[in-house]
Amino acid sequence: MGNYFVAMEAAWLVRDVEQIDDAIGVAVSEAGKRLNRANMEYVEVEVGATGCPACGEPFDSAFIAADTALVGLAVEMDVFNADGEEHASRIAKSEVGGALRDVPLSVVEVIETEADDE
Repeated sequence: MGNYFVAMEAAWLVRDVEQIDDAIGVAVSEAGKRLNRANMEYVEVEVGATGCPACGEPFDSAFIAADTALVGLAVEMDVFNADGEEHASRIAKSEVGGALRDVPLSVVEVIETEADDE
């Protein structure tokens, strides 16, 4: 059994918005509220990064068209006592997916972490 850090990407839709910063704020806030209602304060949520196709530099993962934004959120959590990376990713998707219903999620990275000596 191991401990893992699991990073996921979520696609969040924000309607009736004109500015990228507003869309990002609404998406992070709404996701945080849903997670907090599910007593999942241990899950970290922030705006994701997308690499520029021309230069490769990262920029905020958000796009607006017709006053509707698609915001890519980075969702991260620690999973304890999992049987492996695949098991840890399934646990994380199940936990976060239960709180963020109807939000597409994909696992982007799973890293084994050191066990705490208690």
